[in-house]
Amino acid sequence: MAQKEHPALAAVRKSGTGKVKVACSDIDGILRGKYLHIDKFLGAAQPHPNGGFGFCDVVFGWDANDCCYDNATLTGWQHGFPDALARLDLNTHRNVPWDDGVPMFLGEFVNADGTPSPICPRQTLKRVLKRAEKLGVSVMAGMEFEWFNFSETPQSWAAKKGVGPEPITPGMFGYSLLRMNHKREFFKALMDEMPLFGVPIEGLHTETGPGVYEVAIAFSEALEQADRAILFKTGAKEIGARFGVMPSFMAKWNQQLPGCSGHIHQSLSDGQQNLFFDAKSPRKMSKLFESYLAGQVGCLMEMAPMFWPTINSYKRLVDGFWAPVKPTWGLDNRTASFRVIAGSPKATRLETRCPGADVNPYLAMAAVIAAGLHGVEKGLKLTAPPITGTNGGAEDIPRAPRTLIETTRNFRQSSIARDWFGDDFVDHFAATREWEWRQWLDGVTDWELKRYFEII
Repeated sequence: MAQKEHPALAAVRKSGTGKVKVACSDIDGILRGKYLHIDKFLGAAQPHPNGGFGFCDVVFGWDANDCCYDNATLTGWQHGFPDALARLDLNTHRNVPWDDGVPMFLGEFVNADGTPSPICPRQTLKRVLKRAEKLGVSVMAGMEFEWFNFSETPQSWAAKKGVGPEPITPGMFGYSLLRMNHKREFFKALMDEMPLFGVPIEGLHTETGPGVYEVAIAFSEALEQADRAILFKTGAKEIGARFGVMPSFMAKWNQQLPGCSGHIHQSLSDGQQNLFFDAKSPRKMSKLFESYLAGQVGCLMEMAPMFWPTINSYKRLVDGFWAPVKPTWGLDNRTASFRVIAGSPKATRLETRCPGADVNPYLAMAAVIAAGLHGVEKGLKLTAPPITGTNGGAEDIPRAPRTLIETTRNFRQSSIARDWFGDDFVDHFAATREWEWRQWLDGVTDWELKRYFEII
C-alpha cells in the first residue's frame, strides 16, 4: 500500500508555489536558512532514509559574526566545512504572512548514518524530551521575551559604529497604552501576523524602559514552544524592518536600564492532567513538582552557559534589578530564580526566571528541563525553603558567577550536563563559549577609552 502523503506536503503542492523557505538553528540560536526551489524541496522532504538536503556545517563552526572557531573538533577548517545533512520536520510547516505566504519549514541535522547530530540545538532538546517520555511525562512550556525596539536600520546602525541606538520611545513607562500607540502598526502586525505564522501570542505590553516590550507566547508542548520562540525572535526582526524598527534581544544594552529576560514556564503532563498540581498539598505542589524544582535549584547553574550564552548575558545579573542572581525559589515571587505559580489544576507551573532574551531557545529549554528531570529521576527532596520578599532567607546562598568563562568551566566539568547532553555536545558548546570569551579579551571597548585614553 502506498504511503499516505504528509498533509504539509499536500498543502505545498496545492499552493502552486515555486519556492519554499527552510531554516535551522545555529549554536547561538540564529536561524540560518535559504529558499529551495519547489523540486529541490520535494526531494529533500522525502521520508527517511532518502530525505534531507546538504547544508554547510559551518553553521556549527562559526560565531554570531560568521568568524570561524579555531578550537572546535567536530567541525572546522581541518574538515573543510563539508555539507551536513539537514532533515526537515514536516510538522513545522507554516506560511510566512509577510513574505507573500511562502511555505516554511524548520529542520535539524543528522549524521551520515541518519542518527541525530550531537551538536544540533534542536536535536539536543529532542534528546532531553525523549528521556522525559521514558519517565512517562510530557513537558509543556511557554516562553516570554523582553526586548528593546530602536528606530534604526542595518545601515544606520552600521554608520553609528555600535554606539547610541535611538529607542522608539523615551522614558520608563511599563504597561503603557500610550506608548503602545506609538509605532502601533508594528505592534498590530506582531499581534495579527504572528498567529498566522504559527506563533500565537498570549499577551504583549510595554515593560519599564525606553522602547521595551514583553511578549508571552501561548503555552504548548516544549519542542513546539522552542520552535515558536526562535521564530518569534526572527519574525519580530523581519516585521520590524517594514516599519523602520530594529528589535534587539540583547540581554543588557544599557548599564542604567533593566535587562531583557527570557523566562521559561514549565509543567509536566501525563497527557491528561497537570502532574505539578496536588489539591491535598498546602502549597498545591505535587511531590513530582517538588523534585523537579529541587533539580533546578540544585544543578541548573552547572548548565548556565546554555541560558547565559554571551559575554553580555552577565551584565544583566546586577543586584537590585529584576534579574535574579541566586538559585532561589519562591511562591509567586518575581525576585526568585524559580517562581512557583501554584493554585489551579490548569495553571500550576514553574517559571524559571534566570534566562535572558539572548538565549538559543532550544538550548535554554533543554537546560531547564534536564535540570528539572534530573531531580525527578533522582527523587530529589525540596529541602531549601522559599525566599520571602527580595531574597529574604537567601543570605547564605552563593551568588551566580558573573562571567561566561566561569560558567563555561563549570559546565565543561559537570557530570550532570554530560549525562543529559552527551560529551560531544558539552565539549563543542564549551569550546564555542571559550572562543566567545577570547574574543572579548581581545576587544577594546568604549568603556576603556573613556576611562583611560586621556588620563593614563
